[in-house]
Amino acid sequence: MEIIKIGMADLGVAKPPSKLRTTGLGSCVGVVLYDHIHKIAGMAHVMLPESSLAKSGEVTIGKYADTAIPHLIELMEKAGAQTRNIVAKIAGGAQMFAFLGSSDTMRIGPRNVEACKQALKEAHIRIVAEDTGGNCGRTIEMDATSGVLQIRTVNQGVKEV
Repeated sequence: MEIIKIGMADLGVAKPPSKLRTTGLGSCVGVVLYDHIHKIAGMAHVMLPESSLAKSGEVTIGKYADTAIPHLIELMEKAGAQTRNIVAKIAGGAQMFAFLGSSDTMRIGPRNVEACKQALKEAHIRIVAEDTGGNCGRTIEMDATSGVLQIRTVNQGVKEV
């Protein structure tokens, strides 16, 4: 069994018996897609809501919800998945720091969650499990064999969805 590590602003696809893992989900969102028929898993570590926030003209596809999710679906289809069989699980999007005022730019975790949900909705992919918000970091690991997502949260232990 291989554990494929997904870094920040990265994405990847796995087939059994491999697993996908990403760490350091604070305000970032881990988006996990799974085709249970073909047993193909995909994971993206989304850092920001939309590619229009890119400072330069060059966009890192895995960094933004609006580019990472469509690209991940495309990679999964190339691996043999069918979009109609794909479901999603999301985790992360914490508000890691307390800020005075309600500036929208400081709500990066909740904005990331909203953007990921919107991108999944546009792709007609249903979210079947979600562990978002709060103020704790998370590590997630997706088993391509079973489709089980294991979520480790600081101070809250491990749960499976």
